[in-house]
Amino acid sequence: MTAALIWLLVGLGLIVAEVLSGEFVLVMLGAGALAGAASATVSGNPIIDVLVFAVASVGLLVLARPALKRRFLAGSGLRTNTDALIGTGAVAVTRVDHSGGQVKISGDTWSARSVAEGEVIEPGTTVTVVEISGATAVVSAL
Repeated sequence: MTAALIWLLVGLGLIVAEVLSGEFVLVMLGAGALAGAASATVSGNPIIDVLVFAVASVGLLVLARPALKRRFLAGSGLRTNTDALIGTGAVAVTRVDHSGGQVKISGDTWSARSVAEGEVIEPGTTVTVVEISGATAVVSAL
C-alpha cells in the first residue's frame, strides 16, 4: 500500500506542476503515475507498476496530447485585444484624413487615419474601425 501512496502523491504533484508549464506533458505523466498507483493497489509488483506507468504515459503523450494541444491552440473563436475593435463604431474627435487624426472608440481616444487616400472625415462623424495598425485605428466613414 505504501507504493500506491507514493505513486498517488507523485501523480498529483505532476498534475499540479502542469499549471506552471501548460504544455500537457506533466499532466500526462501525472495520469500515468495515477495508473501506476492503481496498479500498485491491485498487483503490488513494482515491475508491473512501472510498466503500467510507462505504457499509460507514452500512450497519453502520443495519443491524447496532440489532440488537446490542437483544441486549446484553436481557441474559442472570441476576438480579444485590438482584434475585438475591428468592425466597431467610433466617433471622429478631430479631423481625420489619410495622414492622421483622432477618434473615440469605446470611450478611449485613439490616433486614427482614414483608409482611403482622399477621404476626409469631419469631427463628430461616425466611423467604422477597419484595421488597427500599431497604435493607430484605420477608419472609414459609414
